[in-house]
Amino acid sequence: MATLYSTTCRSHSYSLLPSSSYSPSINGQNQTQRLNFSSCIAKRVLPAKVSFPFRRNSHLNVVFMQDGAVATPVNPVENESPFKKLKDGLLSSAPSTEEMKEAASFDVNKDKSTVSITVVGASGDLAKKKIFPALFALYYEGCLPEHFTIFGYARSKMTDAELRNMVSKTLTCRIDKRENCGEKMDEFLKRCFYHSGQYGSRENFAELDKKLKEHEGGRVSNRLFYLSIPPNIFIDAVKCASSSASSGIGWTRVIVEKPFGRDSGSSAALTKALKQYLDEDQIFRIDHYLGKELVENLSVLRFSNLIFEPLWSRQYIRNVQLIFSEDFGTEGRGGYFDNYGIIRDIMQNHLLQILALFAMETPVSLDAEDIRNEKVKVLRSMRPLQLEDVVVGQYKSHTKGGVTYPAYTDDNTVPKGSLTPTFAAAALFIDNARWDGVPFLMKAGKALHNKSAEIRVQFRHVPGNLYNRNFGTDLDRATNELVIRVQPDEAIYLKINNKVPGLGMRLDRSNLNLHYAARYSKEIPDAYERLLLDAIEGERRLFIRSDELDAAWALFTPVLKELEGKKIIPEYYPYGSRGPVGAHYLAARYKVRWGDLGIEQ
Repeated sequence: MATLYSTTCRSHSYSLLPSSSYSPSINGQNQTQRLNFSSCIAKRVLPAKVSFPFRRNSHLNVVFMQDGAVATPVNPVENESPFKKLKDGLLSSAPSTEEMKEAASFDVNKDKSTVSITVVGASGDLAKKKIFPALFALYYEGCLPEHFTIFGYARSKMTDAELRNMVSKTLTCRIDKRENCGEKMDEFLKRCFYHSGQYGSRENFAELDKKLKEHEGGRVSNRLFYLSIPPNIFIDAVKCASSSASSGIGWTRVIVEKPFGRDSGSSAALTKALKQYLDEDQIFRIDHYLGKELVENLSVLRFSNLIFEPLWSRQYIRNVQLIFSEDFGTEGRGGYFDNYGIIRDIMQNHLLQILALFAMETPVSLDAEDIRNEKVKVLRSMRPLQLEDVVVGQYKSHTKGGVTYPAYTDDNTVPKGSLTPTFAAAALFIDNARWDGVPFLMKAGKALHNKSAEIRVQFRHVPGNLYNRNFGTDLDRATNELVIRVQPDEAIYLKINNKVPGLGMRLDRSNLNLHYAARYSKEIPDAYERLLLDAIEGERRLFIRSDELDAAWALFTPVLKELEGKKIIPEYYPYGSRGPVGAHYLAARYKVRWGDLGIEQ
């Protein structure tokens, strides 16, 4: 079969175009610099143009053209708010003398830009287990620019060598390219450095800025800050980074990890505080589930296959199920989890984002804003969640095979008597012409019987089915079902009815199965790899916009307040079971059977 997408990193060129208001000159001549850097286009369709905004005081605009053509300059935005302290690194609306010197000092022969990536909170688990390994994977695949530097920033005292030793323990190479693994690791680690400092110290960030400039070596500096820190110190870090360590002439972007608040009020306050120092297009709110291969494939599956799009509506789809399960409990992380619970941790972000991608109308284009516009329309069309459409549970101690598994409240980091749900099921509805009356069922839980994440689309029964008598009274067995298994063991399969070979008329239910491991020899990239690369390239499709966040919290905040205000006691379920019985009653109310509970899954 033909390969539809390029799987290699492809060179893109872009130009620095001086605007009419400020044109740095060298030897009296305005210069247009051609800048090249390697851009990974692996397994995805990018829009034809991606804009990389620069600091306003540089008065420069960068436009990437996929075909390598030179783009026309973008006019500076007029009448911008004086309260915006930064747009892609802006600290003031007019260039300072120092910055003018910095811009003019660029040697026209230095035709390369550089990307400086600072992992704020570098000593934490997320940085060690996900961020640094993802950055190495991008380097290993040749997807990072020729000139890049990675800095770890945290309060812990550490040397460059100690950081490299810590990071090296978590790095792995692609299965199909292990022959130069050690060499690549050594090269990558040489690009990693560390700076210790307080998250709320401008002086410490100014010291970081000085180190970054040393490594940037007079090139066009683009800076990405990844905030792998608790949300209560986001603002301090952003404030100090924007004032003391933003790019002088280039873009500055900030990746913000969830949770984005606890409810509508706290989320709005966080967004407002961030926008004191950053513009919306500098903020990359990351939800790593949007970077998973099967989630990104949703729109491809639907919009590029004629057999699916006509069926994608209430006329043919009976219900949609979004299921997330983990086979382990909090295991020492209960202190963090207890402050949020399963609804905030999984349903309000991961599952709701997948739902929006699944249910959205066809976007005008693959441009980030066109896609995010459609997602927002879906979220705004949804009914606020009602308490009667929610079931919550909490796992209890259970002994199986001679092993005793602890209850949620047995975790020493969890307050005794906590009512925080570790399981939740909910029925949601989209009140628009396409999805009116179709239940979207969500289910998420910890300490369940397996680990999985999947989307199940159950189609309607065939009207007047000639073979109903062959299925007896269980018509659900005759229903077609499309299953998208996000993890583990990624797959897409369609359940169909067919005749068993033989002289009699016996029907069987079989799967048309696309099993990724069997079909594709290449290892599937981790979600963080895709999202980090997108942030570097300025691609925002898979990041959450502020109005998306507002609409998502508007759905869940009322029911969360009701659950906590009324102190609803969760239904207890044994560790390692399929969850509370109440989830089955909830589904049955809408004449639905959970698809992951049958003998054949």
